[in-house]
Parts: sequence; structure tokens; C-alpha cells
Amino acid sequence: MASTYTTNTGIELITTGEQSGTWGDTTNVNLQILDRLTNGVGSITLSGTTHTVTTTDGALSDGQYAVLVFGGAPTGTNTVTISPDDQQKVFLVKNDSGESVVLTQGTGGNVTIANGNAAVVYADGAGAGAEVVDLTASFIPSGALLAANNLSDIADAPTALTNLGVDATAAELNILDGATVTTAELNILDGATVTTAELNYNDITTLGTSEASKVVTADANGDVILSEELLATSYNETFDAVTSTTNATTIDCETGNVFSHTLTENTTFTFSNPPASGTAYGFTLKIVQDASASGYTVTWPASVDWPAATAPTLTADANAVDVFVFYTHDGGTTWYGFVAGQALG
Repeated sequence: MASTYTTNTGIELITTGEQSGTWGDTTNVNLQILDRLTNGVGSITLSGTTHTVTTTDGALSDGQYAVLVFGGAPTGTNTVTISPDDQQKVFLVKNDSGESVVLTQGTGGNVTIANGNAAVVYADGAGAGAEVVDLTASFIPSGALLAANNLSDIADAPTALTNLGVDATAAELNILDGATVTTAELNILDGATVTTAELNYNDITTLGTSEASKVVTADANGDVILSEELLATSYNETFDAVTSTTNATTIDCETGNVFSHTLTENTTFTFSNPPASGTAYGFTLKIVQDASASGYTVTWPASVDWPAATAPTLTADANAVDVFVFYTHDGGTTWYGFVAGQALG
């Protein structure tokens, strides 16, 4: 009686008394087939749009590999037929061909593996109506994200968000586009109960400007422009004590609204950084004579306009205090100066 072969793998079953003198060769081929079945990785080179993976009885063939790695340069989606159609097969498949691969054995159903993807498949060997089934999906735990619900696989962001159970539009999420936010900063919202209307208070058209029923914001310079009235329970101003250097003293309008200067020498004042024309700005200046009653004098900026065009004379007594007020509305072109009080010390 001649040898027979296993149904699914083509291993030769030597009949008693057969293959005298060649039994060892046949056995070695069978062992090589078993090696492929258990750990073999077969590189399958594809071309065109079709290919056949075949298991040949009693010979090493690509249909006996445990792992099929598709490569090559197919010209489009490549249909790979598992032959013969009456053999049951289990394959681990990796597709690196650059195109999709369709695995088929008969008319019962196929499996498509996209380029770059992998799958575990089985062919049922049912003949002309054989089916290839993808087992990979059944490996995913209940409740886990399926590939079809993965954000990276869906170009339609709203659909992806819906699949993830997120009730938000892409436009709303794009508010965070480009934001650098730390975990600690996000945790500020942890446990917060906020309504849509309350969140909309943050919807400011232009930073630094105010809008009705919105939060107050500052622009890139730290300035806040109010289009409505300012109602404050208490109003505080920044106080800045300035000093002179080589007979020069600068009042920087960006640093406060109330200044003081204790004279240590005769000095010339400069008023710097007033706001642009059309915005009014005023400040108060307290001048203190030294304890020795040196009678130091000051020279005011030429832009200061005093009542009757006459600058006041400082009190020369020791520790005497004189207070002056200045304001401008044309960017410092003209400062209006007033005496608020003299000889206060």
C-alpha cells in the first residue's frame, strides 16, 4: 500500500514496508514540516493582485508556515488564495506589502488585512464554500476600544467622539489646540460643577477688553480696557518711592500712580511712559526736603503747564513735604500740574 498524507499539513504517513532505503529522507521532510507548523515564519513576496499559498503533500511549501509575513510590491489590493480549499489552517498574518491583502479559501467569506496590520485567522477547509475567519476581534476584552472606535482610525472627529462617549464638538475641543496645560492646572477643575452658561463667561472676543457678563482679561501687556463703568468697593493705587542719580529723577508712569522723592541733591524730573493720546493718566508726587534743610530745588519737564505759567517754589525747611498732582490726556505732550499742598511736614 502506498503512503498517505495528513489532511491539513501534507505530512507523509509511511505505510509499513514502504520506502526501503529512503525512509529517513521522508522522515526528515516530515520533521521540517512540523518545525514550520510550530514556529516557522514564511516571507511571502506578492506581486500583481493575486497570489496562492499552497500546501503540497510530502513537500515543504509556504502553506505550512505558522506565520505569514506578506511583502513584495503588489500593484493593488492582493487576493491571496489558501489552497487546497479542503484543508483547515490557522495562520498568524503580518501585512507589510504596502497594499491590503484579502485572504480567501472559498466562497464562504474572506478576511481583509490592511497594510501595516496583523491578524490571527483560520480557514475552515469546507471546500468550494470554505470561509476564512478573523479571530483577532475575539481577543479584545469586553468593554475595550475596538479598532473601529479608535480615534486614530476615524477621520471624522465627531464620529470618533461619539464612539468614545464624549459629548463635545470638534470645534469645542479645538479651543485647546496649541495649549500647554499641566496635570496640576487641569486638576483645578476636578470636582467643579460648571454650567454651559458659566463656562461661556470665558468667551472673550479680544483679550484685554471687557464684554457684558464676561470675565475680565488682560492683554499681552497686562492691560485691561473696560468698556463699561468700574464699580469697586475699594480702590487702591500703587506707591513708588523714586530716587535721583546724577541730578536726574524719572517718574515711570507704568509703575504706579502715587510717587515720593526725598531730595538728596538738586534734580531734574522726567515723566516717562504715559499712555497713548486719548487715554487720561494722572499721578501724585510727594517731595520731601532733606533733614539738613539744604533747600534743594527741582527742575520740571518743559511739558508741564502750571497755573499762570508759574512753577511753585519748594518749601526749604528741614523734612518739609510738598505734594503735587499731574495729569495728561495727550500722551505726555502736555502735563497739567497743580499744587495739592505745601509745607506739610
